[in-house]
Amino acid sequence: MSVEFIGMIGTQDASETRPPSGPVIDADYTARFARAHEDAGFDRILIGYSSSRPDGVQVAAYVAGHTERLGLLVAHRPGFIAPTLAARTFATLDRFTGGRVAVHTITGGNDAEQRRDGDYLDKEERYDRTDEYLTILRRAWSSAEPFSHEGRHYRFEGYGSEVLPVRESGIPLYFGGSSEAAYRVGGRHADTFALWGEPLAGTAEQIASVRAAATAAGRTEPPGISVSFRPILGPTEELAWERAHRILDTIKSGAGRAFFDQARHPHGADGPQNTGSRRLLAAAAKGDLHDRALWTPTATATGAGGNTTALVGTPETVARALLDYVDIGATTLLIRGYDPLDDAIAYGRDLIPLVRQELAHRKAAETVAPALDALGSRG
Repeated sequence: MSVEFIGMIGTQDASETRPPSGPVIDADYTARFARAHEDAGFDRILIGYSSSRPDGVQVAAYVAGHTERLGLLVAHRPGFIAPTLAARTFATLDRFTGGRVAVHTITGGNDAEQRRDGDYLDKEERYDRTDEYLTILRRAWSSAEPFSHEGRHYRFEGYGSEVLPVRESGIPLYFGGSSEAAYRVGGRHADTFALWGEPLAGTAEQIASVRAAATAAGRTEPPGISVSFRPILGPTEELAWERAHRILDTIKSGAGRAFFDQARHPHGADGPQNTGSRRLLAAAAKGDLHDRALWTPTATATGAGGNTTALVGTPETVARALLDYVDIGATTLLIRGYDPLDDAIAYGRDLIPLVRQELAHRKAAETVAPALDALGSRG
């Protein structure tokens, strides 16, 4: 089998361990960051969404002009523009880029963040809207004839577009979430369902929930599964762990506070609203180290405001840890570092090749074994 590798870029040098450097939109840095991922062998890069950050579609268009093959996974929150307009926007970008676009659907897990863009629906209503929104997107990307729609959240008549995606199947849809509502809606619509990096047992439970939701929605093939981590590598185990603790100390020192404030994802007195963050914090409360190399104190220190759990060790250890998730059903691995640009380069040099080599070895073994069995039966 093959596994897709996804990275993540920003338009400014910043992370949980370092204050933002340069302008909010640093064109040179953005292009360099994207090209580093392409050179490192990533399949796609995620361009995130925030109510205060640059528009992801325009960032993707800029990145496309400075790369050659790199896929573009654009985070998108349903509800702020009409689904018909979104369909044309992404299809236009897909045409200009030769089919390099995918859309990562984020329904939204923080009421305060949603309200900054004028969205006052509660969580269940947001997921209901997302369900309808993605239904329209799918049809708009595949319909050569005008159609009308009248639903709870959207109504239009005679919609038709001259621009359709490169693929007849439409633009790939990724979907993030960890709640029952997320399983239900993502299980129905997603090509790939995205999870944050939990211990193996918890991840397996979530994969089962997604697959059950897909089956309940009448799908014969379940969505692929993406799992995301923050690998911390070192040439030896000891040096990797020394680096991990330096990163944790830097997070706790507040060096990246400006990055947190810029992200503007506040947690209330009861902690985060979204289920994904709550799950990461619950896993962290059970222990710092899980399975082969999953380290959770970075999630606790950051409030789990995103994919914040680390995999710590030598490239060989972390590669084996990533393969553990492949073995339970992951088809996509999203990896990004606390030192964003330098880590992307290191992953391409030291980590991604190890995972791909092992997968190629497994595929070759699967091909050889039946042939040997056939020879043995003839002997």
